[in-house]
Amino acid sequence: MNAPDRALIAAVQTNCHIADATHAADMTLCIYLLQMREFYRWEQGLPPLQPMAREAVGAWISAREALWDELEGKSFRALPLAGGDVDPFDVAAANAALAPLGLVYGAGYTAPGRASFFLGALESAQPREGVLLRVCGREYARGLSSPPAALQDRTIYLRREALQRWLWEKYEAWTLRRPEGAYRRALDAHGYASAGEQAVGRMVQQQAETLVLHELGEAQAGELLGPDWPAMRQTLGDRRTELFLRAARDLLADCRVTLPALLQRGDAAGLHFWFANFDGLRAELAPQLERAYEAWCAGGGDVALREAVQRGAAHWQTVCEQALALYRAQGAAAQPPIRTLLESAASHQA
Repeated sequence: MNAPDRALIAAVQTNCHIADATHAADMTLCIYLLQMREFYRWEQGLPPLQPMAREAVGAWISAREALWDELEGKSFRALPLAGGDVDPFDVAAANAALAPLGLVYGAGYTAPGRASFFLGALESAQPREGVLLRVCGREYARGLSSPPAALQDRTIYLRREALQRWLWEKYEAWTLRRPEGAYRRALDAHGYASAGEQAVGRMVQQQAETLVLHELGEAQAGELLGPDWPAMRQTLGDRRTELFLRAARDLLADCRVTLPALLQRGDAAGLHFWFANFDGLRAELAPQLERAYEAWCAGGGDVALREAVQRGAAHWQTVCEQALALYRAQGAAAQPPIRTLLESAASHQA
């Protein structure tokens, strides 16, 4: 693999900074500080769990926020590639030029108006159930928020370094109190009792597949819901409603693909891992999944969990289709009834 050109790294990283300048303030303070700590570790090349000097991190955050002040509102830079400059959102053209060099580039929107970019080493690229799976290793440029997996234009981007850092940060947070629950079960399923922190490394290697399954579910959900779904998310313009829509589609993807695949394979470690990350609005909207999981953990077999997943697949497809029907009939004016629909969806699954 050829080392990426410094000018290319600088352009992608600048675009990451411009995106962060616009949207970092949207996070809660707790999430912001956790992500800044992880970003500092990545930028400084620090290994997981290495203690960080509070003063150094504080000075770095101040400098970064000052940089964001300078860049906020700036236009994204074109990518300087061998054949000429490429628009930063022309992912197909960028990867056509970069793949022969052993590099992979990602750009898109993680939410309406929220851009995200990265540049990394391409480990592999192969077809998977009708989509292309590109696996990224070391990352040369990235933003504050670095999703370890994403689907865009029938391509799944699996970012192994981002996954590794995310899971180590999660483990570090867990060690503060070491609570029982799904995350502890996930650690134990990867050998924590005998191997200690090596279990986190095993989790990184083994649970990449669970993330890929979710993105395959996203691909299926996209086929079911069609192009009006992203148009609806862009149009409604309400952050809370957009979060509900994302959670509903995530549940549809996981109840159609991820959870059935894990159950079919008898993948207990994958199920514990999935439920260890089942939180926020998804958990609020689908409490029956958590109850069925706890029953399975208590030795009740997986019948209840399979039934809950099957019901969830039908329910969330119906909910998503009802939201689309409201949008098609009313356009942007459908935001209040769509939010009401999604907020009431949990009561039908309770």
